[in-house]
Amino acid sequence: MDVIAKTRFVRLAPSRALDMAHALQGLPVPKALEIVSFSERKAAYYLGKTLKSAIANAENNHQLAAENLYVKEAAVDPGPVMKRYWPRSRGSASPVLKRTSHVRITLTDEKPRRKK
Repeated sequence: MDVIAKTRFVRLAPSRALDMAHALQGLPVPKALEIVSFSERKAAYYLGKTLKSAIANAENNHQLAAENLYVKEAAVDPGPVMKRYWPRSRGSASPVLKRTSHVRITLTDEKPRRKK
């Protein structure tokens, strides 16, 4: 059974969180929580928050134990971009793109297979 949790409109560029999301895939939930809790990165905070939400969904909605779950998928997709401008010399301006992300974590109770 798959359990999904999403956190949308996170003020974090997807490129800064993708490597940490890929590191969580295929891990058992206790190990993934340990990695997220000891990392000082901003991405770890939001991935941990979404992971805890997915665990709560599994326990409350599907009566699954957190110790038996695995991270099937951890994805950070791009969200809307806020466009701002930074003043430059001679009255010109440079664009500033403030990117947002959508974090999605899928948990499963089946042990994932190794990719060959």
